[in-house]
Amino acid sequence: MPLARTFRWSVLGLFMALILAAAAPTNAQVLGPAQRITGLRAPINARLPTPMPGANLQGIDNVLQRSLAPTRTVQIDALLRKEGRRVDVDPQGAPILRGEFLAMNLSGASLDAVLALGFSKEREVSIDAMPELGFVVLRDTRNLRTEEAMRVLRQAAPAATFAYQHLYLPAGDGEEPAQASSSAPTPSGPVKRMGLIDGGVDTTNPALAHAHVEQHGCSTSRPSRHGTAVAARLVDGEPGELFAADLWCADAVGGATSQLVEALAWMASKQVPVINISLVGPDNPILARAVQAMLARGHVLVSAAGNDGPAAPPLFPAAYPGVIGVGGVDAHGRVLPESASGDQVAFCASGVVGSGRDTLRGTSFAAPIVAHKAARWTEAPSPQAPAEVLQHLIGEARALDASGHDPRCGHGVLSR
Repeated sequence: MPLARTFRWSVLGLFMALILAAAAPTNAQVLGPAQRITGLRAPINARLPTPMPGANLQGIDNVLQRSLAPTRTVQIDALLRKEGRRVDVDPQGAPILRGEFLAMNLSGASLDAVLALGFSKEREVSIDAMPELGFVVLRDTRNLRTEEAMRVLRQAAPAATFAYQHLYLPAGDGEEPAQASSSAPTPSGPVKRMGLIDGGVDTTNPALAHAHVEQHGCSTSRPSRHGTAVAARLVDGEPGELFAADLWCADAVGGATSQLVEALAWMASKQVPVINISLVGPDNPILARAVQAMLARGHVLVSAAGNDGPAAPPLFPAAYPGVIGVGGVDAHGRVLPESASGDQVAFCASGVVGSGRDTLRGTSFAAPIVAHKAARWTEAPSPQAPAEVLQHLIGEARALDASGHDPRCGHGVLSR
């Protein structure tokens, strides 16, 4: 009997040790970044408890089963594995189209010098609505290392602006279909005109039944689950006009800088007052110019802040000055552990769609809630619109901090 009892306790001890060891990496991922932010208050952080001996096994199981929105690192790794021949990374590890570069202010002798060094001009993009944003897409025919090719370009034409062809990735999981909005149509009031830059949209989704959807970017409509889920939240069952730019067209590789800039220019030509962008990526000089031009023309830009956690560096376009960056909270108003933090986050909104196995989560799905509210306050682009809409939204937000500004949710949480 003593030997049997000792054996049972040994097995139980080993079982508990294995559980705690498995839980530790999970907690390090969820808690570590948040704990490194100074001045962060526990109620906002939505921390998970550290397992202790004797802890409730069901609680530990909940920690181990917790599903977070995918980080950019996970997305980039998957993209490189599947599309390594087409996708590369820049010196900072951001995904780019292999061998492609963008150039502004490149013409005449400067262009000839670049072409003589082994680059070809793939296409020249002239934007009638925003002529200041015209650019050239170049391809490296010599297959130089990415960093070396950029160095050669800048030396050949120092007066031009060169950029990598960065790829911007969805800021949320789109592997399962989103639940349709339950909101009833609102027939009264001005018709909202909103823009969406994302994947393709399934216009048969019930949440879009009362909206007129005009799509751009593909010869044939190719719905995506992510784009449709974001569109459903943006329209929210109400009548209106949705201008949807598809940056993927059913291809595994999409979201390129050139496509994003062209989509913004299309929105400008359509005079779309509020534009939702649920994509994230690095700072890019050509995208930065496009964003500045849109804001100067009076378009309101709302963008997901990203799912790399509170300690991650800022992601763009949410982090550009003037863009309304959005983080995510759960159904109880707790900030999602993966939601970005910092000055780029102006507000938070619900970043969870559905429940159970069909749950989608991420800041992708929080941004359209804010964009939908923004569309109530402006019917057309105007120089004053971005600042005025921001003040209206601040007035509606529920602040999480007595100071009125919180490191995780900026001015506070906006509800649907």
